[in-house]
Amino acid sequence: MLQEFNNLMNYIEIHLTEEISGKDIAKIVGLSDYHFKRMFSYMAGMSLNEYIKNRRLSVANAELINGAKVTDIAYKYGYQSIEGFSRAFREWSGFLPSEVAKNKIQKSFPKFSFFIDIRGGISMEFKIERKEKFNIVGVSKRVPIQFEGENNAILELAQSITEQQRNEMHQLADLYPHQVLNVSYDFDDGFLEEKGYLTHMIGFATTKENTFDDLEQLSIAESLWAIFPNKGPFPVTLQETTAKIYSEWLPSSGYEVVDIPGISFTEYNSTSENVYSEIWMPVKKIASNKQ
Repeated sequence: MLQEFNNLMNYIEIHLTEEISGKDIAKIVGLSDYHFKRMFSYMAGMSLNEYIKNRRLSVANAELINGAKVTDIAYKYGYQSIEGFSRAFREWSGFLPSEVAKNKIQKSFPKFSFFIDIRGGISMEFKIERKEKFNIVGVSKRVPIQFEGENNAILELAQSITEQQRNEMHQLADLYPHQVLNVSYDFDDGFLEEKGYLTHMIGFATTKENTFDDLEQLSIAESLWAIFPNKGPFPVTLQETTAKIYSEWLPSSGYEVVDIPGISFTEYNSTSENVYSEIWMPVKKIASNKQ
């Protein structure tokens, strides 16, 4: 997997002045565009789009110092106007392109290389389990994407559940863990910059069909699941575990994420400093020719 990441970094270098499509990315890394970008963001600490923009502006900086015209550089790296390029360049470097060209101000953003650093590695507990098709019955809404802290929009969704809805969910619930599940899906493109919205459902797992007008049903296809138990302060431990799954476990696991909503649940039976949670990630084995 890391080799494919590095192959993509090389590809980006060669094609910095061209549009880099999701199909190009998927072909090189052997993963869907969406799931690769999500993994990249956790590993690199920034989105792939931000990385590409930084590399383009870094190379543009060097070319300006070497005498290239601002107009030529702006259009070379895909900007529709000199004003748009100048604004982006100043946000990145703190200077206008003309100032860099005149005063030879250097700022760089090196190309990324990916490798496994095993120093101080922490073993992650997980299990791989196949689950038959099941339903989640509950309530949902579009909520802002948020990586850290408690999401107030999700809290409001939980508080909006009526006693009647709660009783109806319990009537249908017949699958582990027999308690509330949190399901996130339909992410906006701004996910990687922590912008935009996703759909969040709160509900219970069931083999039954929903018969209640005030509840929604989400069907989850049969799949393998990588299940990660974790325990500690909530929600920090849950969020840190998610980051480690994408940045540490997934790249060397031999699995890739499939396009099924991810699931988690949390047991609120103890203090917020020692909360048990599980993260369920839908996965499949990577074909041998991709390894």
